[in-house]
Amino acid sequence: MFNWINLAKGLLILAVVSVSNSAVAKDKKFDIGSAATAEQIAGWDIDVRPDGKGLPPGEGSVLDGEVLYEEQCAVCHGVFGEGEGNWPVLAGGEGTLREPRPEKTVGSYWPYLSTLWDYIHRAMPFLTPQTLEDDEVYALTAYILYLNEMVEDDFVLSQENFTSIKLPNEGSFTDDPRPDVHNKRCMNKCVDPSSIKISWDEPMKTEVATETVAPVIVVSEGESTYKTACAVCHDSGIAGAPAINDSSAWQDRIKQGLALLNDHAINGYQGDSGMMPAKGGNSTLSDDAVKAAVEHMINQQ
Repeated sequence: MFNWINLAKGLLILAVVSVSNSAVAKDKKFDIGSAATAEQIAGWDIDVRPDGKGLPPGEGSVLDGEVLYEEQCAVCHGVFGEGEGNWPVLAGGEGTLREPRPEKTVGSYWPYLSTLWDYIHRAMPFLTPQTLEDDEVYALTAYILYLNEMVEDDFVLSQENFTSIKLPNEGSFTDDPRPDVHNKRCMNKCVDPSSIKISWDEPMKTEVATETVAPVIVVSEGESTYKTACAVCHDSGIAGAPAINDSSAWQDRIKQGLALLNDHAINGYQGDSGMMPAKGGNSTLSDDAVKAAVEHMINQQ
């Protein structure tokens, strides 16, 4: 005879076991990594928002920023923010946004001052990012505003007056009015992908060039690596790097021997006049590619 009491007891035991197993699974740890400390989280949480949230206390003047800019920034961005070579232009460009080649600068295009402060703080100087003090970032930001003729030379930027500065093009940035669209998958009269075949009604015709074809220029691995990873500093001698066209700067280095030059280029080196980041800051490069770039630079001397 069927016993309802025994069935109820059995179901109760199963429920208890299930709850117990769920609790164990919930508390289970995989012993991978470790919990982030408050200090570690603070190290990553450095963004600054347009409303000023995230800005640290501090201040910096245009005059202090001018000194810092000439020491740390002018070699790439130009003495007046005009940009050297292909480096970003920081000042000017007003009224060019509708032109075929607009000049997008802090003064002509950027919407928020917080973007400038955050970028300098997070990514500049190029070879030694996040080495600037907060007051230095305020000073550089103030000086770039001055280069764009937005403040006077006695201006001091601080946490307190930061949000009072509005960039000229802020009003041109608007929210995207298009609605979010969530389409449903087509489930009717769908074509079987296996039945789709690509074919040509007639053979492809290849036109023979009648003009003289320019010869193909083969670029060596060393030259290719140099252009992608080394030229940014060695073309102009940024941060103490010996410029590739400055033979006098290379002679003593070449005398030290190829093995030592390769070691410095691969593993990095801190010298009296500047720093060589390991593999030019590109850790994906192979040792052989770096050696080829070193040989290319030596062959130019």
